[in-house]
Amino acid sequence: MRYINKGDVFLIARNSGLLMIGIGVLCLIPIIVDLIYLEFNIMGYAIPGLISIALGLIFSRSFNKDSKRKMRMKHGMIISSLSWLWACIVCGLAMFLITGMNIEDALFESMSALTGSGITIFPDVEILPQSILFFRALQQWVGGLGVVVMIISILTKPGTASAKLYDSEAREERLKPSTKATLKQTIKIYLIYTAAGIILYLLAGMPAFDSVCNTFTIISTGGMSIKNQNIGFYHNEIIYFITIVLMILGATSFLVHYKVIKTRGKSLIHDLQFKVMISLIAVGTIVLYLVSHIVPLELLFTVVSAITTTGASVQSASAMGAWPMFVLIVLMTFMLIGGSSGSTVGAIKLIRVITFFKGTYKHLREILSPEGRVIPIQISGHKLTEKAILQSGNYITLYLICILITWSLICLYGHDPIVSLFYTISLEGNVGLEIGQLTQALQPELKLISIFNMWSGRLEIYPVLITLRSFFEVFKR
Repeated sequence: MRYINKGDVFLIARNSGLLMIGIGVLCLIPIIVDLIYLEFNIMGYAIPGLISIALGLIFSRSFNKDSKRKMRMKHGMIISSLSWLWACIVCGLAMFLITGMNIEDALFESMSALTGSGITIFPDVEILPQSILFFRALQQWVGGLGVVVMIISILTKPGTASAKLYDSEAREERLKPSTKATLKQTIKIYLIYTAAGIILYLLAGMPAFDSVCNTFTIISTGGMSIKNQNIGFYHNEIIYFITIVLMILGATSFLVHYKVIKTRGKSLIHDLQFKVMISLIAVGTIVLYLVSHIVPLELLFTVVSAITTTGASVQSASAMGAWPMFVLIVLMTFMLIGGSSGSTVGAIKLIRVITFFKGTYKHLREILSPEGRVIPIQISGHKLTEKAILQSGNYITLYLICILITWSLICLYGHDPIVSLFYTISLEGNVGLEIGQLTQALQPELKLISIFNMWSGRLEIYPVLITLRSFFEVFKR
């Protein structure tokens, strides 16, 4: 039995066309900044952008055979995976043409920005053109909400297709009954927080260009800065506090944000994921301070950056690498957990971790209880099913296997085991924190593996595996 046939390929190609058009438009936006700063790199953005738009138009109009075919989840996952990969290629081509960097470095930088990983391949970002700095920030801002989510909210019509594409980016929560209305409200909230972040940074004394770029990278929990010292460049405690608030906002579910006004803030207090995240931040910061005596504000900033998977920093990678090993282990644990589901964060996400531990507790109680007794467990008033427990356990296992494989390969190339583990967790969780200069020392093969990790981590692994399995189906004969 073939799981992918010609009709599936046509449906995927046709729907991918609209996303390719959107990706092309994304590549053209930095031309505005290029013109403002008179950098004369227009063709570097125009060539890949127009190629993507042209191919998108061809795909959307040429594969209309069996256009009434219903989109299924497998189609949505494949389209989503290929769209992220295409966005990486198109945006990476723009970086390659403008900066003259190696193509694998350009693809790495592009994938890191789009997935909100925030790990840069550039040893000195401050020498880059302003339009490239803005482009990287814009990619993070779009990627934080989701490349596919952003584009379908503008280009597609309401219906099954948009719903499947929305779900394919690991988004399940609905703010409104329809997907289109949910997207509209989500982007509205995102824009409000983005505007608020820019204004707050301006009031704190940050230059206008920096305010826009930093807000784009922080609210999206991307963290790829326009300064070599990241947020630490500004040496401003007010800016640090603003950044902490924006990171927490970005790591909180959009459903909670949507309910805040209606419930007068009660949605924040009653949301289990938010309460666990704040508790972990508070307890983690206090415990780490007691065992390390690192400057409290810097420690708080780093803890928030780790659990929200933002990757912003106020300390250099080498300085963090000198912190006590216990601190680094706790930070890695937070980087594994991540923030709330339905937000802009990467990593495993709190709801899966909570589900896994509640499921484990449930099974322990059932073993200790009289034979045949079933112990009911709830999360936020909803009954926890065996299927949900199984799915959480499966995903966590698969996630850790991906980390183990990549970590082993990096160690095979002779890199330090602890630095490599920290880097691998940062990659797969789309975090961006580092404790050494490993990125600049990576071999080309490891850069390609890193690109795969960032890609699979952002899409939560399954869509990427489905896509690879589909390619095998198409070419196996």
